[in-house]
Amino acid sequence: MTGVATAIVPILLLLGGGAAIRRWFVSDPSFWRGLEWMSYRVFTPALFVTSVASTDLGSVPLGPLAVSVAAPILVATGVIVVLRRPLRAGGPQLTSLVQGSIRINTYIGLVFASSLHAAEGTATFALASAVVVPLVNVISVSALSRFGDRLGDSRKPPLWKEMLVNPLIQGVALGLIVNLSGVSLPGPVSSTIMLLAAPALVCGTLISGAALRWSFSRRDILDIGITATVKLIALPLGAVAIAFTFGITGPTLTSILLITAVPTAPSAYVLASRMGGDARLMASITGVQTVLACVTIPLLLSLLNVSS
Repeated sequence: MTGVATAIVPILLLLGGGAAIRRWFVSDPSFWRGLEWMSYRVFTPALFVTSVASTDLGSVPLGPLAVSVAAPILVATGVIVVLRRPLRAGGPQLTSLVQGSIRINTYIGLVFASSLHAAEGTATFALASAVVVPLVNVISVSALSRFGDRLGDSRKPPLWKEMLVNPLIQGVALGLIVNLSGVSLPGPVSSTIMLLAAPALVCGTLISGAALRWSFSRRDILDIGITATVKLIALPLGAVAIAFTFGITGPTLTSILLITAVPTAPSAYVLASRMGGDARLMASITGVQTVLACVTIPLLLSLLNVSS
């Protein structure tokens, strides 16, 4: 429990700090867009490179890990789509329910993984991300293409291209290449990447705090409740249950729980805005889930005893 407390306190402080900085000190949206760009495209990929390159891949059951995180996500998506008619959800509303049930806030998961299992935790979480990030992007973009409001210019690059240029996937891929090749990066290059990786966790969590929004209607309470139940409880429980059947333990099990238990990413709001989703509902779902996850993640880690 001490490790969980060590992880959650910095997250709460940084989330609150990000919200406070945006409200009272730096409210310019362009600043936060720039910081998000740097964090998403530079700092976090660099962290993935350094962590994956240095981990012992032989100790990570990649196949069972992939099944454990992918299967519950696919099931959750199917459940939300089936519930569309009973919920009387319009197309844009449905896309936000889908995103709110499966997308992940990588930064919060990374802070937990790093605090609980240091470099090995970061590496296994990065490998789990290499499975989850493309999967949830395929599902989210497909849902928005099918059900989103098509008013305005909805042109977008092909899905395969979006996956290919995703910086998180590129970071994991480069780390795997370095690891499997057995070739060490030159000292100056390695040191530079490590310096770029250092701000990833702090900046990512500050950005998540700055993105919190609190504005929702009475109808939104039902939608927020459904997505929170699926994303923060059902999804991680399903993933851990599958992982147990494979005999997965240690940092890999922790990463499986974390990557399915973290709240929806603020980037879901951006995607909803660009592709005709219900952006207002998406912002509300993200804000509530981020706060609730600070309670549900420690509870799950403690109750399931997967952080030791």
